[in-house]
Amino acid sequence: MTDGDAFLQKLRRGDPVAFSQFVEENQHKVYTLALKMLNDPQEAEDVLQETFLSAYKALPNFEGRSSLSTWVYRIASNASLMRLRKKQPNTVSVDEPLTLDAGDSVPRQFVDWSGAPEDKLLNSESRQVMDEAVAELPESLRLVFILRDIEGLSTAETGEVLGLSEGAVKTRLHRARLRLRERLSAYFAERPRQG
Repeated sequence: MTDGDAFLQKLRRGDPVAFSQFVEENQHKVYTLALKMLNDPQEAEDVLQETFLSAYKALPNFEGRSSLSTWVYRIASNASLMRLRKKQPNTVSVDEPLTLDAGDSVPRQFVDWSGAPEDKLLNSESRQVMDEAVAELPESLRLVFILRDIEGLSTAETGEVLGLSEGAVKTRLHRARLRLRERLSAYFAERPRQG
């Protein structure tokens, strides 16, 4: 990664070769983040373009308080969130009971699927269910989950990208994991055990 002072000075001066290298090093991460957040390749492409256009315009004022990669994640996160807010997704509380078709309410259940064979966890159907479950998370939880568990940022880095305390990151990550566990528990409960 090219976060050195000399490279940063080139970026601030608008050096096209340095900016091209900056884009090349970060475009995959930005696109992946946007795709996981928006679940739409075209929207993710738009966020990718918006992110680097915004970064190019803001580079002369970049103070270097964070790394360039953290800074570009923040720009991509904000661009993704702006697009999501236009869509206004529905949210459901983990504490709310499930309402059945007949109108009855039942408590949400968690099924222990930890014993499921590894190949079942890795098959394409399971990956699709996982992607759908991540896409259904509220945006604030989804973004923390993607940055921490998918992109591998530390709690501190995630907090820096999102402007959150480490405690808030941990709380949101915990809530995201609980929701995903509930969704995946229902999926694996319906699957016959092999073994």
